Amino acid sequence: MYKNKKTGIAGIIVTLIILILMVVITNINVSNVSKIENIASAIVMPIQNGLTYLKNKIAGNNHFFENINHLQTENEELKKKNSELEQSLREFEIIKSENETLKEYVNLKDKYKAYSTIPAYVINRSIDNYSSTIIINVGEKDGIKENMTVIADAGLVGHVISTTNHTAKVQTLVDTATAVTSTISTTKDTIIVQGTLDDSTILKATYIPTDASLLQGDSVETSGIGGIYPKGIHIGTIKEIFTTKNITDRYATVETSVDFTKLDTVLVISSNQ
Repeated sequence: MYKNKKTGIAGIIVTLIILILMVVITNINVSNVSKIENIASAIVMPIQNGLTYLKNKIAGNNHFFENINHLQTENEELKKKNSELEQSLREFEIIKSENETLKEYVNLKDKYKAYSTIPAYVINRSIDNYSSTIIINVGEKDGIKENMTVIADAGLVGHVISTTNHTAKVQTLVDTATAVTSTISTTKDTIIVQGTLDDSTILKATYIPTDASLLQGDSVETSGIGGIYPKGIHIGTIKEIFTTKNITDRYATVETSVDFTKLDTVLVISSNQ
């Protein structure tokens, strides 16, 4: 009974405290509340931050920001190394390209050792349906003259049509203004091949002898007739044969052995040895 009496008194006291607090809070000015909140925040925040730090340290999270800084440093170092590797790769590609060019020159010189030649590379090109010319990096100072034959590893390129001191303009085989007297390698028949408006890799073969027997895949090469191109330089292969009502008008198409869109290295034949 005594215990119940004490509990009842305690309840009454708690109730009175709550009522008093409610009255006090109701009558407190809002600005005063803000001041109290600021004071409480100033006291509580350092404690809260400290507790958070201790919590993170216990959980191992205190290394998070340190790891971020470390990763950023590593990332910058990796970027620098990557840039250096890219630069080295570019230098390697340049050296590789130069070596391949020199190798092409050597192969060309060996292949056409029957001729005195001047090596050159293409520095500009103009290839369309109406004309096909290239500019090479050798000219009068290097001994280049008009009408000199220009060849590549795959075969005939064309001939020089104009020069400057240090460059030369070459009219290619596929130019519509170029006509080359040629020979079919299997039959030794003579034909004329000329550039077309339709395709920059196709020549038209005309003036085919009536008794000539043409086959797809036959090799076509220079005949040596005409005064510009030496005999025996590969031009291309017969791709298709077209018959007409009049056998004298039949013609064929010849696919060039040289890919003029990718031509880089050439030789200019200065004279026969």
